[in-house]
Amino acid sequence: MRLRVLGILSLFSILVVAAVSASILASVSRELTQELQINRVATLNRFAQVADDATSSGDSNQLQREMARYSELYGEGIVVRTPQTTLSSGGVSADQREVRDALARARLNLNDTTLEPLQPFGPRSEVIARSFGTANQVLGAAALDVDLGAAQQKLRERWLQVLLGAFAVWALLLVGAERVTAWVLRPVHRLTAAVVDFEETGRAARLREEGPPELQRLSSAFSTMAEHIGASMQAQRQLIADASHQLRNPIGALRLRADLLALELETSAQRAAAAGVTSELEHVEEILDGLLRLAAAEHRVQEGKAPGRAGPDFDEGARPLDPWTVLQEAVERAEPAAFRAGARLVLADPPEPPVRISCNSMDLSDIIRELLENAIKYASGANIRVSVSEREGTVTLEVADDGPGLSADELAASTTRFWRSPQHRDTRGTGLGLTIVERLADANGGHLVLTLAEPHGLVAKVEFPLYEEAANA
Repeated sequence: MRLRVLGILSLFSILVVAAVSASILASVSRELTQELQINRVATLNRFAQVADDATSSGDSNQLQREMARYSELYGEGIVVRTPQTTLSSGGVSADQREVRDALARARLNLNDTTLEPLQPFGPRSEVIARSFGTANQVLGAAALDVDLGAAQQKLRERWLQVLLGAFAVWALLLVGAERVTAWVLRPVHRLTAAVVDFEETGRAARLREEGPPELQRLSSAFSTMAEHIGASMQAQRQLIADASHQLRNPIGALRLRADLLALELETSAQRAAAAGVTSELEHVEEILDGLLRLAAAEHRVQEGKAPGRAGPDFDEGARPLDPWTVLQEAVERAEPAAFRAGARLVLADPPEPPVRISCNSMDLSDIIRELLENAIKYASGANIRVSVSEREGTVTLEVADDGPGLSADELAASTTRFWRSPQHRDTRGTGLGLTIVERLADANGGHLVLTLAEPHGLVAKVEFPLYEEAANA
C-alpha cells in the first residue's frame, strides 16, 4: 500500500513539477526572444534610416562601412536594397531564399520584424526585414540575418537551471510525500498487524493514537472493541471450563447413586434402564472432559504459548522429542480397541535418520490418541496406517485409514465444535476430538491437515517444524 500511495503521489508531483517547469521554460523563452527582438529591431530600424539617408544623398559608402563594421562586431549579415543598388555584409547574399523572400515582402510594405520563440536546439539564424521610404512610396528594404546562437546558448543554460531546480523540487516533494505517507500509513499498518494478531491469538494490544485525527479515532475504537471482544471470549472460555469442572462432581455423585440404585433393582428391564442411565452419564463425563481439554488448549493458543514453554495446565513444557517413539506407544495402547473394532493398525518404520520436533509430550500423546480413536471408532474394520516422515524441514505425523471417509463438505466442517457426520450419528462420540487436535497442534507450533484418501478413507496429518540442534544451539 505504501508503494502504491507513493507511486500515485510521485506521479502527481511529477505532473505538477512538469507543468510549473514548462510554464517557467516558456516564460524564459519568451523573455529571451523579446529581448533579442527589441535589440535587433532597433538595429534594423537604424540601418533602414541610414539607407533612407543614403538613398536621398546618393552616397552609399557610409552605409556600407557601418554594415561591414556591424557584421564584424556581431557576426550577423545585413542586406540593404535601395533604388540604385543592393548592399550586403557578413557573407549574406540577397539571392538566399530567406533573404529574398523577406525583402520581397518588405517591398510590399509587409514588415517582418517578429522573431519566432526561441528553441534551445532550433535554427541558428532567422531573417527579419523592414521597408524604408516615404508614407506614400517604398524606396527600399533592409534585411538582418539575426544570429540566434548566443541567445540559444543562454536559453539552454536557463533550461538546465530550471530542470535542475525542478528535479530538486521533485526530490523534496518525494521526500515530503514519503514522510506524509509514512505518517498516514503507520497507524494503518499497526492496525493491520493488530487485526492479524487478534485473529490468531484473540488478543490485541492497545494501539497508539497517532496520525491523522480520523485514524486516531479508528485506532482508539479498534482498541476498545478488541478489549471488549477479548474479555468476552476469555469470559466464555472461563465459563466453559468452570462449568465443566463444577459439573463433574455432581455428575460423579449422580453416577454413584445410579450404581447403588442398580444394585437394588430386581428385574432385568430395570437393570437395563439403570445401565442406560449410567451410559448416558459416562457420555456426559466424556463431553465435560473434552470441554476441559479444549478450553485448556484454546487458552494456551490465546496466550501465545511458544514451543519450549510450559502450558498453564501441564507440568511438562515443550521439549525436543522423537515423535515416532510417542507414536509407537500410542499404537500399542490402541491395539486392544482396534482389535475389538476389527481394525488393523500398521505402524510404519521410523524415518532414517531419526527426526525430532519441539512439542509437549502430553499434548502429542493426546493428539495421536484422538486421531487413533477417531479412526478406530468411525472406520471400524479398516486398515489404519500410522507413520512419521520428514520433508524440507517439516515433520508429518500421519494417520490414514481406508474407511468410508467424509465428503468434501463434511471435511471442511470436521474441526467445528460438536460437529458429527450424519453417517455416524449412531456412533457414540462428543464431536470435539478433531477440534482438540487442531488446538493442541496450534499450541505447539504445528497444524492439522485433513485430506481424502484414494479410493476412499481419511488422511489426518499433523505437521511440525523439524527441530534442528544447530538452529537452537
